[in-house]
Amino acid sequence: MPNTILVTYASRTGSTVGVAEAIGKRLTENGLQAAVLPMTEVKDLSLYSAVVAGSAIQDKKWLPEAMTFMHTYRNALLQKPFAAFLVCMTLAMEKGDYRNAVIEWLSPVRALVKPVSEGYFAGVLDISKIPSFSARLNFRISVALGVWTEGDHRDWTAIRSWANNLTSKP
Repeated sequence: MPNTILVTYASRTGSTVGVAEAIGKRLTENGLQAAVLPMTEVKDLSLYSAVVAGSAIQDKKWLPEAMTFMHTYRNALLQKPFAAFLVCMTLAMEKGDYRNAVIEWLSPVRALVKPVSEGYFAGVLDISKIPSFSARLNFRISVALGVWTEGDHRDWTAIRSWANNLTSKP
């Protein structure tokens, strides 16, 4: 497995899992070996030649387990090509351009390990999968006000394109 690229993720409702799987599939289609695993299942980075790590965003941050992964494996990540991505509903907001704000949400990751590439992707809004009653209520109000629409906002073409570009990174 030393020539295998690890695509690892942290997710709450599954949209980030789908993005990670699409990245792994595209890397494989491009003739590379890829393993797709949740961050919580990763035990040893020496098995991989490069790492692509992604997290859902919650409260403008990578999920706690994703940041734990970064801290735990920082030294190993500094020794190999590393790319990072995030998945968030803010990028699906219908009014306004929030990309610059979203880019800043990767700052804590960049402070630990500088990615060779960064991907920013909208996610899926399925209110029924949101565990907290208050968060579900807030999303329902936001949908009613036209801030978001429910559904899958992932841009599969952009995700595959980003994964294609990873193969040209050092």
